[in-house]
Amino acid sequence: MPVGSDSPPIATRSAGTFSLAELVGDLGGELIGAADAVMTRIGPLDSADAQTLSFLAHPKYRRQLELTRAGCVILSPDAASGLEGRCGIVTPNPYLYFALATQWWARRIRPSHSAGIHPTAFIAPGALVAPSATVHAFSCVEAGAVIGDGAAVGPYAHVGEGARVGEGTRIGSHVTLGYGCTVGRFGLIHGGVVIGADGFGFAPTGGADSRWEKIEQLGAVRIGDHVEIGANTCIDRGALDDTVIEEGVKLDNLIQIGHNVHIGAHTAMAGCAGVAGSARIGAHCTVGGGAIVLGHLTVADHVHISAASVVMRSITKPGQYSGVFPLDDNVSWEKNAATLRQLHGLRSRLMAIEKKLN
Repeated sequence: MPVGSDSPPIATRSAGTFSLAELVGDLGGELIGAADAVMTRIGPLDSADAQTLSFLAHPKYRRQLELTRAGCVILSPDAASGLEGRCGIVTPNPYLYFALATQWWARRIRPSHSAGIHPTAFIAPGALVAPSATVHAFSCVEAGAVIGDGAAVGPYAHVGEGARVGEGTRIGSHVTLGYGCTVGRFGLIHGGVVIGADGFGFAPTGGADSRWEKIEQLGAVRIGDHVEIGANTCIDRGALDDTVIEEGVKLDNLIQIGHNVHIGAHTAMAGCAGVAGSARIGAHCTVGGGAIVLGHLTVADHVHISAASVVMRSITKPGQYSGVFPLDDNVSWEKNAATLRQLHGLRSRLMAIEKKLN
């Protein structure tokens, strides 16, 4: 276990510039215009200047293309005729190309940190920190924890006993990775995330003076490769089995994932969504902001849940699902819900009666 005596040096880069030839040379695409044209930033069409690389991802913004001052625009072959003398990068999927361009640019302008362990960090005996990893100031890595090659543990972060951080994963400041929990390779865990807190499990003792007895949460959290978790999101450890977040999942800020939840590969969830315990969400799903999935339900692959919806039953077929039912006393709610499910049939019968009367 390497323990450094000096703070890891920070190598900063200036904002800098880039030529279109450099960008296209690395990312591909058909360049229209001057290859030596220099850009200083990537920005939206409406606020772009002559040194801004921008993009047109949807035809409904075609008017902005006519008005923009952008020096270069990423756009589809169908929209290329609207360049009118400007430089352009033509690609079948402009939005994807834009995403790759932001990654390319971020690698050039963001500060980079040399490997090493800050002298104020605590590395417990028996912890393993790869020589190429970075452990920042006032962070704590407990006994038996493993920090993989090229990984980074941010300031004031806590990596619990026996936890593992995979190769190239970045752990932000004030993150808590609980004991026995694992994060795969090339992930990004933003500040304030808590992984592996206890799930919400209590058993009532019964009787008029009933109280709650804690159910110890004996599982862990297993997170796959290439997962990004937004700031202040919480993922509870399992009660018995593990809570599982498969590879490629993207979670926004302020999301709550309950104990024993299983989220399939490449599913994305927007801010303030919540998933109650033991729910299972399939692969390649999307969950809109503020949506709720109730516990013990199953959601199939390729399901898309609209913002602020409440999933109250399992969903077995791919598709788009929406809806919130007003809160009421439970007896009234059940009656109204049953009536609502018959509403389409009642409408059809009423229309048939009206047709006969007319």
